[in-house]
Amino acid sequence: MELNLPALLEAVAATIPDRESLRFGDRRFTWAQTTERTRRLASVLLSHGLTIKGDHDAAEPWQSVHDHVALYLFNGNEYLECMLGAYKARCAPFNVNYRYVADELRYVLADAAARAVVYHGAFAPTLAEVLDDLPDLGLLLQVDDGSGNELLPGALDYESALRAASPRLPDELVASWSPDDLYILYTGGTTGMPKGVLWRQADFLVSALGVLPESEEISSIDEIVAKAGRGRVRALPAPPFMHGAAHWNAISAWVAGGTVIIQSNPTSFDAEDVLAAAAQHHATSLLVVGDPMARPLLDSLESSDHDLTSLRHVLSGGAVLSDETKRRLTRALPGVTVIDVLGSSESGRQAIGMTHESADSGFVPGPNTAVLDESRTRPLRPGDPQLGWLAKHGRVPLGYLGDPGKTAATFPVIGGVRYAVAGDRARLRPDGSIELHGRESATVNTGGEKVFVEEVESALKRHPAIHDAVVVGRPSGRWGEEVVAIVSLRPGASASDASLQATCAETLAGFKVPKAFIRLPEVLRSPAGKADYRWALEVAKKDLQ
Repeated sequence: MELNLPALLEAVAATIPDRESLRFGDRRFTWAQTTERTRRLASVLLSHGLTIKGDHDAAEPWQSVHDHVALYLFNGNEYLECMLGAYKARCAPFNVNYRYVADELRYVLADAAARAVVYHGAFAPTLAEVLDDLPDLGLLLQVDDGSGNELLPGALDYESALRAASPRLPDELVASWSPDDLYILYTGGTTGMPKGVLWRQADFLVSALGVLPESEEISSIDEIVAKAGRGRVRALPAPPFMHGAAHWNAISAWVAGGTVIIQSNPTSFDAEDVLAAAAQHHATSLLVVGDPMARPLLDSLESSDHDLTSLRHVLSGGAVLSDETKRRLTRALPGVTVIDVLGSSESGRQAIGMTHESADSGFVPGPNTAVLDESRTRPLRPGDPQLGWLAKHGRVPLGYLGDPGKTAATFPVIGGVRYAVAGDRARLRPDGSIELHGRESATVNTGGEKVFVEEVESALKRHPAIHDAVVVGRPSGRWGEEVVAIVSLRPGASASDASLQATCAETLAGFKVPKAFIRLPEVLRSPAGKADYRWALEVAKKDLQ
């Protein structure tokens, strides 16, 4: 039997209707309320003609037959409601980075062929800049966030639209919910410009959420529902839901019959606010994005007296969690297990490392995780000294939305087996554990955000004083990596850091703007004109000395 998200979560809700599904500040939602609200959201979409438009069997791996719903939102009950409600309408929701400026937002909405956008009022001015270029958008739902921005022309107020919609869905629609319906995650960096990764829901539930061991099958949904009925997970995903790791954690908690906790102020990361929410709502798990979140939390934790005795797990994904930080966490939170998840949007979970007060397992690969050789023609055996490519087979995504070329490159078929190869370099140690060497592609992971360096280089070259530029990420205790630009100026020209940053900020989100600039007479390139990123990284590191 294969699973789909709406049927699974409705079955869980029917078993525990009065248990809390979500807490957000002073808001409380039961499972029954979440079911009703998500069905009402589905009715809103259906009333605007948004649903599935074709047959999965007739689609190529890089094609979607769904109408797509953009989630341009801070964390809140609305984000998860819209995900689940869209699936119930047989639409495919997708994440939008709310830090994007207008050019970036326009690109993502156009690339996804978005038919609807659900957005917080704070983002109305940026969305307004791009609407004239997106004629296929048929529905705008604005969530009141106290920002004071009026509804955009033609937009509906989110809560008003839900109140006016029916919680009843056609029986034939509910019966049609399918394991082949798509989960779409937009990811930036590993493929260049942001691309939508297409997963079958059945594969996503197993490979990304771990609903079942990948080697097992179930005969009935009742097996999962019975376990959810006994569940007592109270999960606090601290990162924005616009990142996969955060909403994966939230949906996993829901599948387990748990409660999702959202900190009081989700508009920016505040370590004290996160810890206060974890203590107040008795969180049993806390998700962070590597050192960039874990270190500020530790600084706050070590100088405060929050009661976190309910906490059992600290999970991390999306950025490096250093050994030092793991040790600090286990010292500051006795009895807590630190779980470091290795994976990607293109692979789901690939390996997990567990750290206790007295032990660290390293990254232990899942049964379908492999390391391919340099040429990507065969899997390596444990102990092979060759540095290869981290890969996964079995339940992997179908492809990238609208991009057959990148689909073929990232999901190669080797010996009749289809693999996902996101771009991480790795070795297999003799004991079978993973020795991770990082991403090969020209990507910077800063504070959990992925930055495609060529995009930053292009923005820099818009400055009249810039002759050439190359951008890299160098180690940072605060951000994991920080964006650094090595630039050469035109003869006789000058440019302050502030001026260069201002030029970048015209077309880039703030996290992509370089934090430092290194001026040299010449930027080293190959005879073919390609940037030498290894040289650039050495230059950036030496600048710290």
